[in-house]
Amino acid sequence: MSAQVAPGNKIPDYYAQKKSFNDALQKIVHDVNLDGTYDAGDDGMEKISFAVIDLNGRKPVLGGVNMDHFIYPASVYKMYVAMEILKQVSDGEYSLYQSYVVHEPNDVDRTSEISWDPRPLLRDGDTVTVDYLLDLMITRSDNSAANCMIDIAGRKNINQTMHENGWYGSEVTRKFLSRKLEDPGYDTIRSTVTSALHAADFMYKIYKNQLINPWVSQQLKVLLGRQLDTTKLSTGLPTNTMFYHKSGWWSYFTNDVGIVDDGRIRYIIALFSPITEDDVRPRFKELSKKVYELMQDLHGK
Repeated sequence: MSAQVAPGNKIPDYYAQKKSFNDALQKIVHDVNLDGTYDAGDDGMEKISFAVIDLNGRKPVLGGVNMDHFIYPASVYKMYVAMEILKQVSDGEYSLYQSYVVHEPNDVDRTSEISWDPRPLLRDGDTVTVDYLLDLMITRSDNSAANCMIDIAGRKNINQTMHENGWYGSEVTRKFLSRKLEDPGYDTIRSTVTSALHAADFMYKIYKNQLINPWVSQQLKVLLGRQLDTTKLSTGLPTNTMFYHKSGWWSYFTNDVGIVDDGRIRYIIALFSPITEDDVRPRFKELSKKVYELMQDLHGK
């Protein structure tokens, strides 16, 4: 395994790389039994995509395992949609508090991703604000809200912004609904994929207030900090640690990406796995715990 990336997926020069750091991350992946290839059903044999950015030195240090490998991100790619929505609001194209009417077939959810969240499921004809949809999409990972957000933002606009940031290959291609209900031209397109490298770099730009501009970065960080899913990498972190993140799961895939900050140690972690949520949760917890301990060892407890 290597931290090297394929042509066209170059590591930005604002990151340093250290063999000792990369070796330590590879050992963690091996120790928690995530270094294999896994049967992902129709997607064939798959492997994880994993990246960590150490933010505690003068220059961020990037390491990982298969970090340039593209894999299905499930709901993680909603953060890319949120970026474009906030960019358009920042540009004055509309307000966060502009009304929006939900229409079929976008209202796909029949159960809430977070069972204890009191907000009702969106239904055809509901009138809500852009801000409400944005919050639902990120904090509860609501698929109906995401479909509406993709319509508002426009996939071409989202992907133009992705390209401006160098994230080629991570384009948003699909809504969260069946292909037969997709818009013309998107019913036969490839599924959305991303890599740990792109997702971690996205989080780094938020951390630096450089994702579009400081307002967009901070708005998105606030949303990520209110993430309601705490069942994945969060479980391996101390309770006094803030985790600004976006998680996702579907079928064989379980993923989590975010910024870890305990007030003293800061880093970014991105893990995409082709393993069902029930099977991989203990390994997510152990990996998260070991990465946190590695940061403590590197920068003093």
